[in-house]
Amino acid sequence: MFFFDMDGTLTDSNGVWKTVDREFLARRGLPYTHAYYEGVAHTILPLAAEFTKKFCRLPESCEEIMAEWMELAKDAYAHVPVKPGVRAYLKQCRAEGRRMAVVTSSVPEHCRTALGQLGLEKYFEGVTFAHDLRLEKRSPDIWLEAARAAGVRPEDCTVFDDSLSACKGARAARMRVVGVYDHLFAQDERAMRSFCDVYIKSFEELLLPERKERRS
Repeated sequence: MFFFDMDGTLTDSNGVWKTVDREFLARRGLPYTHAYYEGVAHTILPLAAEFTKKFCRLPESCEEIMAEWMELAKDAYAHVPVKPGVRAYLKQCRAEGRRMAVVTSSVPEHCRTALGQLGLEKYFEGVTFAHDLRLEKRSPDIWLEAARAAGVRPEDCTVFDDSLSACKGARAARMRVVGVYDHLFAQDERAMRSFCDVYIKSFEELLLPERKERRS
């Protein structure tokens, strides 16, 4: 079973939230710092809101913070691009009879919009939403739940993700991990290369020769 992250793995969409975060903080005269980034990156919206409220000492409720984020993101996910080689690799996996699903921290509405607009949903049996389970991908529990839902052993699963913490969570669940480069998290490349079973800069590296010649 192959499990794919969405933001930063299948789609070039991590920048959506960086833009949202900068605008949200700027409205309040607050700087976008590395400490803030570390607190909200690669996590689910409710927990990011809890962190933001405490870290920035905001009077707004977590619900109000999330509503503003959603307003700022608007229809951005209807326009995010697929990352190079993804479509061809998914076609290759389907031709090989691979079972595939998505495991994402993305807001369900945004995930469905992006996969639908890009025509990628047809490749996947389903989507496990960290948002709905209130689990972070750094926890092995979400990966174990994804395997349980698919009816497979964790040991028979491979995870593709751009987040080092998510890869560590999947490894803790006894899954094989493929680290995927994303330019917004380039600082993690060395650690990812050291930790992951395989590390790729692009899905084009995984295409068979005949697929490379006619990739789309």
